[in-house]
Amino acid sequence: RTTLLQHEKINIERLLQPFKSTWCTKGVTITSDGWTDAQRRPLINFIAITEGGPMFLRAINSEGEVKRKEYIAEKLIAVIEEVGAKNVVQVVTDNAANCKGAGMIVEQKYNHIFWTPCVVHTLNLALKNICAAKNNDGENDDLMWIKETVDDAFMIKHFIMNHSMRLSMFNEYSDLKFLAIADTRFASHIVMLKRFLRLKDSLLLMVVSDKWTTYRDDDQGKAIFVKGKVLDDLWWDNVKYIVDFTEPIFSMLRAADTDKPSLHLIYEMWDTMIEAVKACIYQHERKPHDEESTFYDIVYAILYDRWLKSNTPLHCLAHSLNPR
Repeated sequence: RTTLLQHEKINIERLLQPFKSTWCTKGVTITSDGWTDAQRRPLINFIAITEGGPMFLRAINSEGEVKRKEYIAEKLIAVIEEVGAKNVVQVVTDNAANCKGAGMIVEQKYNHIFWTPCVVHTLNLALKNICAAKNNDGENDDLMWIKETVDDAFMIKHFIMNHSMRLSMFNEYSDLKFLAIADTRFASHIVMLKRFLRLKDSLLLMVVSDKWTTYRDDDQGKAIFVKGKVLDDLWWDNVKYIVDFTEPIFSMLRAADTDKPSLHLIYEMWDTMIEAVKACIYQHERKPHDEESTFYDIVYAILYDRWLKSNTPLHCLAHSLNPR
């Protein structure tokens, strides 16, 4: 309350000085994202990222504010001026329309600063289009089986997790647990399906046990549905196929979702990822690569559209300067 906080602030500034000293030579990326704290207050954070790693700058309480592009741009510009406009190479936000609009305002004000959409958010949106076909306004009916498979997995998990005796029975057969899933992170749906594959044997043993018959009486309809799905080899084949062909997308997302600089790798990673998705789909369909695949064409169109929306000249420049 008195001098200790001031001393600690001076100490932190001293520790951060080596990072700040590289800004003028190495350049800075400003990243910004919205989140809520434990008290449900809407916050916008700003982080400066350099070769040495990320450095927290500030968080703004945006409670009561409409997050229009002008408001976000105003806050971004204030941070840019604080860091020094000549030191900033790019600003990174998610792909929301207001954030994109704010990025365009920043680009107009500073002709040397790029707005770059977040690669991880872009890949999450691609997985959303693939795994949640209902969001495509009735289009891409060929993807509906993916959403149905994911919904079945959610239903099985909830049926077991929401009943103490069924959960206790499941724990008898499995040392692994089900995973909590973030609704807004569609990559987590893939993580859930991966876990289901690891739990397959335990689930099979559980639904054929005598105890399962005992604890299904409260909802026999759902119990019969769950048992039918767990014993259905075709359903498990669908789960395995979804995990397999989305693995390149998930792997790229994991590679980009780190503190390590990856801008120079993104261009090549997109290209390699799309080729890997194609190879998996064509292998599953047992088709030669010169033959047409309706399913692959739909997945490719989603990935290519997301790439076009997130690609910037900065990606191409960084790729061309990569010694590898």
